[in-house]
Amino acid sequence: MFSIVIPAYNEENAIDDTINRCKNIIKEYGDSKSEIIVVDDASSDSTFEKVKKTGVVALKHPHNIGYGRSLKDGILKSENDIIIITDADGTYPIESIPDLLEEYKKGYDMVVGARQGKHYHESFFKRRFRGILRFLVEFTAGRKIPDINSGLRVFGKKEIVNFFDTLCDTFSFTTSLTLAYMMKGKYVKYIPIEYEKRIGKTKVKLFKDSTRTLQFIVEAILYYNPIKIFLVFDYLLIILAVINLVIAFFTKLQIAYLIGVGSILLAILIFSLGLLSIQLKQLISRAK
Repeated sequence: MFSIVIPAYNEENAIDDTINRCKNIIKEYGDSKSEIIVVDDASSDSTFEKVKKTGVVALKHPHNIGYGRSLKDGILKSENDIIIITDADGTYPIESIPDLLEEYKKGYDMVVGARQGKHYHESFFKRRFRGILRFLVEFTAGRKIPDINSGLRVFGKKEIVNFFDTLCDTFSFTTSLTLAYMMKGKYVKYIPIEYEKRIGKTKVKLFKDSTRTLQFIVEAILYYNPIKIFLVFDYLLIILAVINLVIAFFTKLQIAYLIGVGSILLAILIFSLGLLSIQLKQLISRAK
């Protein structure tokens, strides 16, 4: 038995099809206790009215509060421990859910559908932003991550609720979930899925949402592995020091020599602060 949680915001053109596809999955692979929960994030169209007619569990926010908060509320409402999340816009191959469940039952803490296909990469700018965010998350986690913010996932309710305080309430929920599980040493498996063309208009604001995601990634680094931030500045300072010392060696410019030495000293200071941040994190963890 499992619960499928679907956040929805102005998805009147896609919600019926999404729910019907989920019902087919439950009919074939679930049981009488399996359920579908749709959380409407204060849609201004007929999404919620359509959801109520389908007979699934329907929740509605009084005002638009965010993708992540919708998922949290749906997860808390669920009756089962196995949680499946997917979007309401028709982009995720719901028929792949059985494959994710099969892998999850092997003992993984979370199984994620790694998106691929022509509809996933879309514009040049989206690809560049995704590349930057993926690099930062992989740098933080210290491992390769095929898809940092896929919205098709399987995980346990008992496990994820322990992370709710550190998970983002908005668009970056899945990114923060990826970081939380990776940094805590959870077993995460990725399965390739074909990303489909969305029904209706996208709600993602590329620059605004990417900036928020970047902000949250930095906050997550400071929370889970703070020395990573200090190492980034150290690398930059060491590079600056080497460049200036080389210039000073060939040109005899004293200013270049001073900048080089100063950069080395500053790098040592920043690294020391990084070590101090680790000690502080350990003290906080023990206090908790």
